[in-house]
Amino acid sequence: MMQCLLLSGGQVLLKLALQKAGDFVWTKEFWQNLLTNWHFFACGICYGLATLIWFYILRHFPFSVAFSLISLTYVFGMVAAIVFFEEEISLSRVVGVLMIVGGCCFIAK
Repeated sequence: MMQCLLLSGGQVLLKLALQKAGDFVWTKEFWQNLLTNWHFFACGICYGLATLIWFYILRHFPFSVAFSLISLTYVFGMVAAIVFFEEEISLSRVVGVLMIVGGCCFIAK
């Protein structure tokens, strides 16, 4: 679960970094804004830590279980969308996330 939280956190930080960097264009100014943003740096740390945890997971658990349980990242991502970006989530998306959670429960047993 920690790996999923780190991946989701990295995505939130990346979105925040991109919002602060301005419009996505291939200019020196955009890349300077992005690369000097602490959100972007923290995003890299989250991804790096998630990768180290993934190494452990791959070594100690069946790939079919480990890879399937990464889908919990979608659940954390939706919660982050609501909390950090104040997005409105439709009922169909909530149902979809609940199905992911249900599937993860079946896989984890």
